Amino acid sequence: MEGGHSYREESHQEEATGVTPDSAAATDSDDDNGYEALTFFHPNQEQRETRNLADGNRSPKNSQSPDSSMTTKELQEYWRNEKRNYRAVKVLFEIPSARIVEKAFAKYVKYQIIIIQTGSFDSNRSIIERRYSDFERLHADLLKAFYDEMEDVPFPKKILTGNFTEDIIMERKLAFQDYLRLLYSMGCIQTSSTFIDFLIGPEMEEGYSCLRGGQYTKALEIFLQVVPLQEKLIKHRPILLVPTLCAILICHKDLDNSRSAYEFGEKALHRLQNYPNNRYFMPLLETMISLAYELGKDFVSLQEKLEERRAKKGPRKAATLKELAVQEYVH
Repeated sequence: MEGGHSYREESHQEEATGVTPDSAAATDSDDDNGYEALTFFHPNQEQRETRNLADGNRSPKNSQSPDSSMTTKELQEYWRNEKRNYRAVKVLFEIPSARIVEKAFAKYVKYQIIIIQTGSFDSNRSIIERRYSDFERLHADLLKAFYDEMEDVPFPKKILTGNFTEDIIMERKLAFQDYLRLLYSMGCIQTSSTFIDFLIGPEMEEGYSCLRGGQYTKALEIFLQVVPLQEKLIKHRPILLVPTLCAILICHKDLDNSRSAYEFGEKALHRLQNYPNNRYFMPLLETMISLAYELGKDFVSLQEKLEERRAKKGPRKAATLKELAVQEYVH
């Protein structure tokens, strides 16, 4: 994507050096949002970030480490929780239906893709629609980036006649379903920006377009639908959810729903706690301080974090949170 900031434009010190967010080098890096950085992750760091997604729902007992003071029953419960937290989580793709779209100068088929998460109960099935040309573009882009891996991956050929017969549509439904499952089975492709943008890009573009146009209700509706799918796809890098959470915060704030705005701001800050140099960190703190003051919440700790960061960064003026949000997905 061209123009403003987008996922595809991310380049990261972690990719170049292999440092993890726990290291001093990572703390001093401004580039803390990337897909392919998974390749260089220390396994323990990846596991910690994935587990952090559920920290808000875990009790202190469940989050403690085993020690000699724990009873046998407590130790058994502890290891049951650990096993549950490390259970393999995968994404499953189903294409149950398709529909023919007819417009003034175009006729095409849209395939309904249902994406669910396995390994744990998933109450948020994500549903998107893509047409043959979308799959074709994805395949071409993946061939450029991962030729060796994609060389033998089958792709349904384009046909000039009979595209809209029931048999051809059924054949392609099954083919595209197998195609997505095969792509997801390849680690390098599963975490690539090309694959993830295919699954969430159109909806994200629409959401940010509505946000820039002041259509906050519509933008909020789109973002809230995309977030569950985005979470499924970026388990390897939860920080990638920060821009979307901040966009939701902005929508709620401009719709005078400060309480919900603060709630999503807390989720974003949780993911940024190890990334103080991230471009969203200081603008988010400033917004959260304002919301906390408005809601009568404690803002002193937030103010202290902001002052500490300002002391390290110097007097340089940072963009506001809204200015950052409207720059996402700009062509």
